[in-house]
Amino acid sequence: METDKQRAGDSSGEMNMHGEQKMSRRTILNALLGGTAALWVATLLYPVLRYLNPPKVAEPRTSTVKLEGAAQLKNNSSRMFKFGQKPGLLIRTSAGDFKAFVAICTHLACTVQYRSDEGDVWCACHNGRFDLTGKNISGPPPRPLTRLRVALRGEDVFISPEA
Repeated sequence: METDKQRAGDSSGEMNMHGEQKMSRRTILNALLGGTAALWVATLLYPVLRYLNPPKVAEPRTSTVKLEGAAQLKNNSSRMFKFGQKPGLLIRTSAGDFKAFVAICTHLACTVQYRSDEGDVWCACHNGRFDLTGKNISGPPPRPLTRLRVALRGEDVFISPEA
């Protein structure tokens, strides 16, 4: 003999007196447990996703940096300085001219340094080399260094982006 539940094809709940199907306790518990599990997974994934996709932060535009006493820099030597959020490199050539660059290698963003014995700018990460105009002369760097404008005023050196 067939019951009303079996004829309806659903054995998950009972019928109320209006002929509508009632939800069983098991269905309600399964929904609550599933929702709780989904929220738990979301709380684990959210920080990971935020870490992998950080918010865009606008870098402040640096117009000019004043390096006090940099005119006293000896010939064929260099000095590191901060240019906005990036390191900068001021070089005084053996002829006494000043050159300035953003001290970030164009290959993998390593910090470059001036080698006075070789007369070049060198990236220690992958042996990239740049001449004193910033042009890449060997190694893997794909582009020249970003040049900066140098202006002397008395004993101070002012460095600004090139136009």
